[in-house]
Amino acid sequence: MNKRILTFFPFAVLCISMHAQTMDISGKWNFAIGGDKPVYNDEIVLPGSMLTNGKGDDVTVDTKWTGSLYDSSFYFNPYMAKYRVAGKMKFPFFLTPSKHYVGDAWYGTVVNVPKEWKKRKVFLYLERPHIETTVYINGEKAGRDSSLSVGHEFDITPFVKPGAENRIDIRVYNGIENVCVGQDSHSVTDQTQGNWNGIAGRIELVSRPAEYINNVQVYPNISDKSVELRMSISGGKVNTDAKYKVGFRLRDNDGNDVFNGGFISRNVTVDDSGNATVNLAMGDGVKLWDEFNPMLYTVEAVLNRDTVRTTFGMREITIKGRQFYMNGIPIWIRGTVGNCCFPLTGYPPTDEASWMAIFRKCKEYGLNMMRFHSYCPPEAAFAAADKVGFYLQPEGPSWPNHGVRLGRGMTIDKYLLEETRRMVEAYGNHPSFCMLAAGNEPAGDWVKWVGNFVDYWKQTGDRRRVYCGASVGGGWAFDPKSEYHVKGGARGLDWNNRLPQSEDDYYQSIVSFTQKGRTPVTFEINEPYLSHEQGQWCAFPDLKETVQYTGAYKAGNFEIFSDLLRDNGMAPQAEKFLMASGRLQTLAYKYELERNLRTKDYAGFQLLGLNDYSGQGTALVGVLNVFWREKGYCSSDDWTQFCSAVVPLARFPKFVYSNEDTLSVPVELYNAYNEPLHDAVAEYTVTSGDRVIMKRSQTVDGDISIGKNNPLCDVAMPLADICGPSKLKLSVTVRSKNAPLANNSWEFWVYPSDVDMPEPEDVFITDTLDAKAVAILEKGGKVLVTAAGKVRFGNDVKQTYLPVFWNTSWFKMRPPHTTGAYIDNSHPLFRYFPTDEWSNLNWWELLNKAQVMNLSRFPHEYQPAIQPIDTWHVSRKLGMMIEANVLGGKLLMTTMDISNDLDRRLVARQMRKAILNYMQSESFVPSLSIDPQEIFNLFENEAQGVNMFTSDSPDELKPKLK
Repeated sequence: MNKRILTFFPFAVLCISMHAQTMDISGKWNFAIGGDKPVYNDEIVLPGSMLTNGKGDDVTVDTKWTGSLYDSSFYFNPYMAKYRVAGKMKFPFFLTPSKHYVGDAWYGTVVNVPKEWKKRKVFLYLERPHIETTVYINGEKAGRDSSLSVGHEFDITPFVKPGAENRIDIRVYNGIENVCVGQDSHSVTDQTQGNWNGIAGRIELVSRPAEYINNVQVYPNISDKSVELRMSISGGKVNTDAKYKVGFRLRDNDGNDVFNGGFISRNVTVDDSGNATVNLAMGDGVKLWDEFNPMLYTVEAVLNRDTVRTTFGMREITIKGRQFYMNGIPIWIRGTVGNCCFPLTGYPPTDEASWMAIFRKCKEYGLNMMRFHSYCPPEAAFAAADKVGFYLQPEGPSWPNHGVRLGRGMTIDKYLLEETRRMVEAYGNHPSFCMLAAGNEPAGDWVKWVGNFVDYWKQTGDRRRVYCGASVGGGWAFDPKSEYHVKGGARGLDWNNRLPQSEDDYYQSIVSFTQKGRTPVTFEINEPYLSHEQGQWCAFPDLKETVQYTGAYKAGNFEIFSDLLRDNGMAPQAEKFLMASGRLQTLAYKYELERNLRTKDYAGFQLLGLNDYSGQGTALVGVLNVFWREKGYCSSDDWTQFCSAVVPLARFPKFVYSNEDTLSVPVELYNAYNEPLHDAVAEYTVTSGDRVIMKRSQTVDGDISIGKNNPLCDVAMPLADICGPSKLKLSVTVRSKNAPLANNSWEFWVYPSDVDMPEPEDVFITDTLDAKAVAILEKGGKVLVTAAGKVRFGNDVKQTYLPVFWNTSWFKMRPPHTTGAYIDNSHPLFRYFPTDEWSNLNWWELLNKAQVMNLSRFPHEYQPAIQPIDTWHVSRKLGMMIEANVLGGKLLMTTMDISNDLDRRLVARQMRKAILNYMQSESFVPSLSIDPQEIFNLFENEAQGVNMFTSDSPDELKPKLK
């Protein structure tokens, strides 16, 4: 290979003028892998990474990933052998890159520095390099940096030659051992963005005067309508006796000048460190920034014809008790987690447009906040959030748990504090930067460490944001020094052991926390409490999504899941499984978020997440895919019924009624708008399909206050006129003079209180395929086998009504294993049991903790009418009802319990009647013919268990460190 040096002269060099201060040096660079010195034999395009340029090592089974793998089955399962072939690698637990590289790489170019830059300061700025950079200018080392959160800036003045060609060599190292953030931190792990090598953002030379303004920090004071500017004069010899004449200009985001005449001039004095403070009055016309009115201002500071600009908002976030306030008005957080999943590139975008699209999509879905899990986004994210009106919680770039411990003298102790300082210096003026946490779910002596972290930030006096020690799950210890808490424990739905309802709340869990141990300790919680990673309900993969992966990462995991479905005889079910599981997922989110919204003093929630997470086993927890696109089963109109600034909430004691009951449901309003609702009118409608059963409206007396639990009315209606099994819907709409329309709805079911169900003479009912049943079948008779709790082939599949949490790969097949059920409601059985195509709330009684049958030995093309959806990592064909021609007779077998406590189990009673009606009808003509041994196998055999081939487990499942 020709090893001559490839030199690139950016076009910007040719047309630069003497007044220009910034030179873009992105484009084609020389490139080399490894070595103590660069030996260039290739070229690469920057901004970019080795992966986006097709550089690095081929991915093989020997690739050493940055991240934990708690499921080793890929490496040993014979089924996976075809995906372990070099050049055809596909992974089930995260996206598959074509190349992978961890180590040193060299990037070099030659730049003609203008002669006009002589006697000026010259800086090299690298935005979003990954991870460590060492810069050489004309062969001399100019500096080293390793920030994962802010740009790397080097003063290269002593090394450059203005008016001449200058060689720039940058050594980038992407191993994580020096930054010590932990292999699963979203700032570095292959589970999310990927541990890439390169420079993803701006690459610039910047020229400044010998003396220049540096580090302008803006501190708004909304009470006296002023801002305090803290800055430093850098580059020259500090002169505390001098008065520096600095010009200032303030403009709002409409381009209007705050000061008459545009600029004002101030004589500025500095202290021994070159620091100065200036106060500027904003005037009576100042406009405040918040999620509803994201008014921004830009301040320019000019010294020696050198201009520094920064954007800020006039806003103040405070805490009183368990409540957040923005500019003195209560706010509630409706957030999601940004997990740093960007499959097209492998790294977060550095342009505002990309982030504007993400935040606008979030606001379209009723959210007002994003937490960045163990990483800090580029500046473009803050700038976009400022404009959209979106609250951000960046974190130090560490998950100090997986191989890393806080407070144990490791590098992370110092690095994490330094990183958050740099984050605040770089992004602290952005009004969207409202919250700060040290990182995610730490281990070690972490309570003490994060307590000191919060103390440090409080002692700085920087009150532009509020501070949390760490975002943690419910099993973590309590951090008493945090100003607010992001914590699990007060989340989820208690539906595994009780009937679904919408009356309960989380109040007792957010006011106190008992820490287990030899001597349990109870903490009273008097600070705002945000739910940590709420939801995590899964849907089946959208296998159509695969074509969207047109960039650096490919969805080999989705291709594996598609193959599993096909090989197990369910390829035609893919879209049906997606829609059925997606509807159940949406329902689970609805009732969990409503439970949060109706909890007094609960400060809000942080989802995990609104969009999917493509790592850690593939966590399909979003109603949007990883690209923030709809999957087809939930729109923003659907979602904002229960997730918005104004949400009606109905407290249903149950969702299944007898027609002897009277519907009695209190309705209240969650009002997180920025003012009380004026002249509100509430409308209540009960419908059955297109038929309106009850409709009324009422004008609310007085204003509806900002806050929770505002009573609207009690909806009451006798159900005696509902004769047959029916699905009804209560809809509530609230209109007001000043706020957007709010509407929400809840489906409920009414079944007859009296069901005539004589024992049929022509159907033999049994709980097993015994000799009598066989004899009846041999005579051409009908047999109903009610096998609830009796089958063995399928007993390894644990089903609850609620779907898979996160995914079964990451949590080592921890149950549940199913994501709802697809219901073929075109089947004639459902003439007698009206149903949706998915397991809506009326199915809870039939599905929750019920056995399934493993139908892997049935004919490939057979699909049962009631089909639980297995975890996509295995995709076993499951059923809860089968029907077949056996020995000349007709058999129907179900694992639904349609025999016990039918006087109180209205749904099971109706299902029993529906099955018997169906079996006695002319429609009972099974298309499948099987040997009776296949039925015996369901009772007598057991399926081979799922082998994860590892004894390790996620830290979330391990005993907590003492």
